Amino acid sequence: MKAFTFVVALAASVSVGAVAAHAQSSGVLNKAVGGYSFEDAAKEAPGSKDFNSKDGKLTFAIVTHTAGNGFFDPTYVGAKVAANAFGINLIMLGSEAPVDDIPREIAILNQIVQDPTIDGVIMTTPQSGAYDDLVKKLMEKNIPIATTNSFDPAIFNRSGISHTGQESSAAAIGGEALAKCLIAKGAKGSVVFPNTTTLGNEEVNRRITAAFNATVKTLKAANKLADFKVDAGPNNIGIDVDKDNIVNSVVTLIESRKDVVGAFAANGFVTPALGDAVGQLKKNGQICAFGFDLGPKQQEQIKTGALTGALGQQPFLQGFWPVAQLYLQIDRGISAANLDTRAQLVTKDSLGNVGKRFEN
Repeated sequence: MKAFTFVVALAASVSVGAVAAHAQSSGVLNKAVGGYSFEDAAKEAPGSKDFNSKDGKLTFAIVTHTAGNGFFDPTYVGAKVAANAFGINLIMLGSEAPVDDIPREIAILNQIVQDPTIDGVIMTTPQSGAYDDLVKKLMEKNIPIATTNSFDPAIFNRSGISHTGQESSAAAIGGEALAKCLIAKGAKGSVVFPNTTTLGNEEVNRRITAAFNATVKTLKAANKLADFKVDAGPNNIGIDVDKDNIVNSVVTLIESRKDVVGAFAANGFVTPALGDAVGQLKKNGQICAFGFDLGPKQQEQIKTGALTGALGQQPFLQGFWPVAQLYLQIDRGISAANLDTRAQLVTKDSLGNVGKRFEN
């Protein structure tokens, strides 16, 4: 009887094991409906590594308009991660200046265009119309292009070039947060939008406009607009401040208005200057000060209250996706596809979640 019980139990366990094995294998796909195997289809095309330069490797260059202030560090990291994943040789270049240096970026790009080993180019395009000749030269050589960060809507062959970046309209999130901060404080006075308008960064100018409009809209909806003088300059692209004396010029702007209770800056250069100005004036926590980008300095200023918050644009993705996109264009013939990296509002409450893996 005991033997019979053991045999029955053994048979039952085998049966259960067989059912489990069947359950694990059911639904597993090895072949496509078209008959080819997914394993073979996932392999790189034999000629991809000999694209353009025909040297047995893909070489991409990524060039930014300011590599000197740390904002693009995560962008380069993201590009490197993607390049390593796809076996691509990556050349990382950019203006050494801590402020937008478009002539220097263009000079670097003109050198890149002449390099016979380059198979793909990633570039930032902050000045509308400045990159058309470069695009045409690269297209003549059949070299694919991806733009990242700053968006030029009128660039030559825009529909054939992928773009990765935060929509300038995302700055409205910062403008809304600024208005809510003012309302919560019960403040009254001037709200200013400092910007280096003379540098001609179209993307940054559009951010100022979006933030300005959102601030006005939010204050108006709360019936508080009459309590404030909201000033983004004569064209709503910012009040010009001196790029060569940035902190002192922001201090002068705030002092000249005498009643500034809120401020917004729109890039990784003016934002830290705004935080420094607030700190110098000992107005930490008193002025609702918001800005762009989440470099180390901005993060420290959020901790001290010199900045109330800042918008991150997830620059890691601005490096990772363009590399992946160029590779897919070369290896798969996939058309240029845009990626909106959105906006991430960071305040003192959420600061601890930022930058743990070089991603912001």
